[in-house]
Amino acid sequence: MVESKAVVDNQKPGKKLKDVKSGKMKWAGIGAMVVLVVAIAITSKHAHDHKSCQCPQDSRKYTGIVEDCCCDYETVDSLNGGVLHPLLQELVRTPFFRYFKVKLWCDCPFWPDDGMCKLRDCSVCECPENEFPEPFKNPSLRSDDLKCQEGKPQAAVDRTLDAKAFRGWIEVDNPWTHDDETDNSEMTYVNLQLNPERYTGYTGPSARRIWDAIYAENCPKYTSGEICQEKRVLYKLISGLHSSISIHIASEYLLDEAKNLWGRNLELMYDRVLRYPDRVRNLYFTFMFVLRAVTKAANYLEQAEYKTGNLEQDLKAQSLMRQLLYNPNLQAACPLPFNEAKLWQGQSGPELKQEIQKNFRNISALMDCVGCEKCRLWGKLQVLGLGTALKILFSVDGKNHPNQPLQLQRNEVIALLNLLNRLSESINLVHEIGPSIDKSMEFTSESPVQETSLWQRAGEVVGRLRSTTLHL
Repeated sequence: MVESKAVVDNQKPGKKLKDVKSGKMKWAGIGAMVVLVVAIAITSKHAHDHKSCQCPQDSRKYTGIVEDCCCDYETVDSLNGGVLHPLLQELVRTPFFRYFKVKLWCDCPFWPDDGMCKLRDCSVCECPENEFPEPFKNPSLRSDDLKCQEGKPQAAVDRTLDAKAFRGWIEVDNPWTHDDETDNSEMTYVNLQLNPERYTGYTGPSARRIWDAIYAENCPKYTSGEICQEKRVLYKLISGLHSSISIHIASEYLLDEAKNLWGRNLELMYDRVLRYPDRVRNLYFTFMFVLRAVTKAANYLEQAEYKTGNLEQDLKAQSLMRQLLYNPNLQAACPLPFNEAKLWQGQSGPELKQEIQKNFRNISALMDCVGCEKCRLWGKLQVLGLGTALKILFSVDGKNHPNQPLQLQRNEVIALLNLLNRLSESINLVHEIGPSIDKSMEFTSESPVQETSLWQRAGEVVGRLRSTTLHL
């Protein structure tokens, strides 16, 4: 070391000055590179922040015309929030629309019972016969040989009844659904207000098998140009209904079983629906489709009798129905939510209608395979509501066949309006809290990771440059 130092000290002054200048230039180069790397990191971060800041400039994720419909997303959100949703919420609470006739005890026609109904959150306990009002002790309603299963309140179907509801309606079967609506055997009446659609704990292979069977066998997923418009409509209706059901499960979720704490599971809502734009679009489409069926049946629904024996509530139901059917804002902004006349065209139209009708009947039959009784209740109600919309739009042609008037059973009307309300509530939730959920999920999953990686990368580059230069 001493010898080496002596050699350096004995160098010529010119040589030493040249080395000093060279060293300064090297360190200047290092400094420039550091500044460059930091500038890149800051610029990249600024670009990311600028991209995030673009959202408030146009916070609407869904704009333009709803696919295959005649109204845009902005109009749908405005009409639903200001007119339809408040009316429907009030309408379904009236006695007439509160009670639904349904066959809850039935065998699955496609596969053996897998025992999933034994789950505590999916079971139900039948009410003793002495708790039924006298007018409902009808021999046609099943009340014997029913075993009570272990269950929880959130999964139990409450069978409290209104003795004076449902009079004066004809019995007519729906060609689009599996259950025979004219057959009262094994039917029971359910108060929907006491049995809200929400989380029950029904998950796993049994629940997945239902939806897999629906999509795989009856309405396979389409891609643009692969299938006809009619089959695409069926897929979108089922997808939209699926999205709505998932939203309601997430919006009324059992957050803490020990404390019986219920609330919104925003992460579940995002994972199941909001992160998939097609599922949200199909929800809007299904809402518009059902709304079109209701408005098309306006004359029938206006003249129908909504009698339950409660004069004040019956008059209220009739008034709300008229407000819904003939709302000036709806008629002005979206007079034709969906144009059904463009379907079933050509020589193959009748044959295609029969094929799709058969597919939907199979879908309705799959509701008997749902292993959770409360889920089965809402599945049957909403599928019947969708089948009623299909019946109104595609099974009745008052223009070309005036001698075939529309005939609906009261259960079909109850299912149709309750379905429209469920879809309306889902649309309202997507519009009100969807953007904030999207923003929070994107922020928590992306921003911190990207910001850390930028500065780590800058530090690694500087370290490599410094190490390389010191060895020159």
